Amino acid sequence: MLQQKLQLKLLTKLSPQQIQTIKLLEIPTLELEERIRQEVEENPALEIIDDPITSSNGETQERSEEGSEGNDDLDGANFEGDNYLNDYKTEDDIPEYALEARSKQEAKMEGFSYISSETLQEHLLNQLRFRTLKKELKEVAEYVIGNVDEYGYLRRSAESMVDDYSFQTGKIIRESVVEQAVELIKSFDPAGVGANSLEECLLLQLERKTSTPQIETAKLIISKSFVDLSQKRYDRIVRDLGIEEKEIKEAISEIIKLNPKPGNAWDSSSNVSNIQITPDFIVENENGELNISLNQGAIPELNINRNFAEMLDEYSNNKSNQTREMKEAAIFVKQKLDSAKWFISAVKQRHETLRSVIYALVEAQKEFFLSGDETKLKPLILKDIADKTGYDVSTISRVSNSKYVQTEFGIFPIKYLFTDALQTTDGDVISTKGIKTVLEECIKNEDKKNPLTDDRLMEILAEKGYTIARRTVAKYREQLNFPVARLRKEL
Repeated sequence: MLQQKLQLKLLTKLSPQQIQTIKLLEIPTLELEERIRQEVEENPALEIIDDPITSSNGETQERSEEGSEGNDDLDGANFEGDNYLNDYKTEDDIPEYALEARSKQEAKMEGFSYISSETLQEHLLNQLRFRTLKKELKEVAEYVIGNVDEYGYLRRSAESMVDDYSFQTGKIIRESVVEQAVELIKSFDPAGVGANSLEECLLLQLERKTSTPQIETAKLIISKSFVDLSQKRYDRIVRDLGIEEKEIKEAISEIIKLNPKPGNAWDSSSNVSNIQITPDFIVENENGELNISLNQGAIPELNINRNFAEMLDEYSNNKSNQTREMKEAAIFVKQKLDSAKWFISAVKQRHETLRSVIYALVEAQKEFFLSGDETKLKPLILKDIADKTGYDVSTISRVSNSKYVQTEFGIFPIKYLFTDALQTTDGDVISTKGIKTVLEECIKNEDKKNPLTDDRLMEILAEKGYTIARRTVAKYREQLNFPVARLRKEL
């Protein structure tokens, strides 16, 4: 049986402008530029200002307090009070971020790009094209190249490739042809490509080098005692091969120059073909005073399209004899103007939020920005910055995600400035990054013939006032990319 009931509910709902602001806040500078250009393409009421200071149409807008969502009821459509033409015509309304000098920002901007023009397979195929080969061998070689992995290794046997090639092409080939193609690819650049194992990869690279006593000793060690070499059991190499310790040291100096992953420079799987890191914030030290700026050099300034504003203004002033089509057009124009209004406001609010957060971060980690010393980093969590700025913790998290700050000591992720706390034996609270810095110094300055074990590192840290467990020492050591003591041993 159907029944009617009245219910009163209190719901929290984000407005379209709030959703837009949140999305813009969490993206870095490079993505923001692309997002702005995409919005300009989709919304004809939004345009880019070439020069916001001198342009006659340099009209930007203050944040709307309550944007309209559009009204599909043509008879009830109300455009009163929305004089967009007047809202955007004065230069006084241009937000502060639009007036910042771009030339200064561009001069300070420091980005890093890693560009690879071709894949490893394309690089090998280009070399194959310059070889004069029989048609069958060339086709098989092309198939073999397709089986080379991103590191440059060919981990498949000739027998398995014969079966797959025959199944895919319907052609019967001899295993010797595949083996011939594999040997051909091993002669290509980079040296070591086409190897089946790390041992073979290193030997292929050594074969390309001019023969010297050190090179020959290195070949002997890899071919006869590769397991002992990988485990750094040098005493066994001396005993089994009858080589003096000095000769082993010279041979190892040649081995460490080799590339264990020759295909890494063309690694397409890691998406490094077009990666650019551009700092979102710039902090400069001028005689002990920290100057903070946002890197807005590549972000275009936005404006409401004057033609759209005039169209709506004209309709609002003269509604007599308006057809249904003209009312529909007016509603469309108003929706686009509202959308442009919200977007400009969201960009401005993003700028204000980022500025507030970076100022609070620099103030909290001032000693680090002045010295560049990691041990000067103070314990800091997202809530600390949220309390200082008045924003929610989730907002601080979005600001710190995928964003970077440029200092005179290098470019750091914003998340790098947030560290956990640890109390010393003296009762002082220090950052875990400070402990890692001390741990790194201990390992770098250790006796390489007798490297420090995790237990010994724990004792040294305890002597310095950092009482942590051995498993914590091991965790920090691994985070610093240092292997265990046995694998750090050198001759």
